[in-house]
Amino acid sequence: MDPKNFFAELKRRNVYRAAVAYGVVAWFLTQLTTQVFPFFEIPNSAVRFVVIALAVGFPIAMLLSWLYEFTPEGIVRTEDVDPVQARSVQRATGRILDFIIIGVLLLVIAMLIVGRRPFYRQTGESISQKSIAVLPFENLSEDKANAYFADGIQEEILTRLSKISDLKVISRTSTQKYKSRPDNLREIAKQLGVAHILEGSVQRAADQVRVTVQLINATADAHLWAETYDRKLNDIFVVETEIAKTVADNLAAKLTRKEERAVAAQPTKNSAAYELYLQGRFFWNKRNAEGFRKALDFFTKAIELDPGYALAYVGIADTYGVMPDYGAGRPDECNAKAKVAALKALELDDGLAEGHASYGEILLNNFEFRQSREQLERAIELNPNYATAHQWLGLDNLINVGEFDRGLAEVRRARELDPLSLIINTVLGVAYYCRHDYDQAGEQLRKTLEIDPTFYFARYMLGYTLDMRGRFDEAIAEHQKALQTSDDPSVLAALAHAYARRGDRSEAVKILDRLKAESATRFVAAINLASVYVALGDKEQALEWLEKGYDDRSIRTIKVEPTLDPLRGDPRFEHLVSRVISDKPTATSPSAKKP
Repeated sequence: MDPKNFFAELKRRNVYRAAVAYGVVAWFLTQLTTQVFPFFEIPNSAVRFVVIALAVGFPIAMLLSWLYEFTPEGIVRTEDVDPVQARSVQRATGRILDFIIIGVLLLVIAMLIVGRRPFYRQTGESISQKSIAVLPFENLSEDKANAYFADGIQEEILTRLSKISDLKVISRTSTQKYKSRPDNLREIAKQLGVAHILEGSVQRAADQVRVTVQLINATADAHLWAETYDRKLNDIFVVETEIAKTVADNLAAKLTRKEERAVAAQPTKNSAAYELYLQGRFFWNKRNAEGFRKALDFFTKAIELDPGYALAYVGIADTYGVMPDYGAGRPDECNAKAKVAALKALELDDGLAEGHASYGEILLNNFEFRQSREQLERAIELNPNYATAHQWLGLDNLINVGEFDRGLAEVRRARELDPLSLIINTVLGVAYYCRHDYDQAGEQLRKTLEIDPTFYFARYMLGYTLDMRGRFDEAIAEHQKALQTSDDPSVLAALAHAYARRGDRSEAVKILDRLKAESATRFVAAINLASVYVALGDKEQALEWLEKGYDDRSIRTIKVEPTLDPLRGDPRFEHLVSRVISDKPTATSPSAKKP
């Protein structure tokens, strides 16, 4: 047959239209099954069967479209169609196929519109079916000192899942309050805003490890998948990767090739170094001076065993980075050490989200807001579920330079990913406070205290919101409650500020003198002392302390701190503000890496 005649015959017999119609319908069915089957807990093997059947069916459909036509009498062979009626019959067939194509395309458009929103099931409120929380793993080892190992396995699986942008993954700080294998999974899922729960246990003896996991659809109270892995310690990364990929598969999450590589990455090949790193994180999470000292020791030992272990350097950077917040070090000294560690981590692995976030926070301490923003945005790009990066970008960067709308959006996203985090819930209240929205700030801080009434940061910040509204007696009461659980100099300064605003000058000065005396032996933020002097009406002393704070890098909130409002408009103060947010890196501080 002449090729020209062959292609003309394909067109005449509507084979082209049939191919397009088949392709559109096949695509629609594939998308439909990948979205709907998980909802009814149909195994993924059924999805694969549908895809294979559609692929096999294509040549069959093309053969049938060549051989048969639609006629008023039904489907007949093309050769049997009356030649007089052939053209009108084939036109009618073409119109039928056109209607099929148009109809399915309309369904495709509708699916694409719906597909831009998470796949939801109603459970009192909309919860994405592609959402999961990983509960603490039960330690079944005879040696109960291996609790850090069970914690580490849970955190590593969670970290791998969090790198999948198609999933919503709740941070560890919100899940660690729950016990292993709880009875009220549905209630926990509701509290965390997720549809699925992964729970498990770890048993270790020498270099043998048994990890048992089960994936549960908490809203339907249905077990989706369970597995037990018996491996050697040096195979643990493979186990963590396999669990993360299987969970993603069951939740119908789509992984990019980049995400597949990130989920499968092995941070170290040295199992002993990995174990030391897990111990370091275990003590880092205790958030006290002794815990930080032990964490630094374990991270350092991990690096000695594997000098290329980027995450261990991040551990050191994170430890030094938070030590000043807990009275365990001076910002300028800790910042310098944290910076060295963070840069080393990024030198080893520039694709490490945690490294970019740590470096971004360090740059903030040096008032390099633009470079910091680049690093924090890069961290979020690499790990969209990293709540801490959203928190730091939102409050420490955007809010501090006055970008309130976007800053609040980032902090709210951090809370969505870590709904029970005390620090993130408090930070949201602080964001409202910086915006001078004291009513909303107070409401949010009270919600935080409902989670934990002893959290002193939320307590004394609540006092500040009352203070700024002139409710001095209530403010003083809140600050005094905070002092019952912490002797943080920030709390003492808040109390002094409230006394000064109420007119109790002698009480304020007494606390102020105590803080200045203690500054010789422990770090006292200059901005706190300046706030007290402002409340006392001594602007000259306030400005002197703020200038000292520029030198020790403790006044990055100067642009938005409400207690400093009486200084605004003063040329000396405004010059200091412009120096802090001028966005000019110092000569000793390299600009942020361009990824």
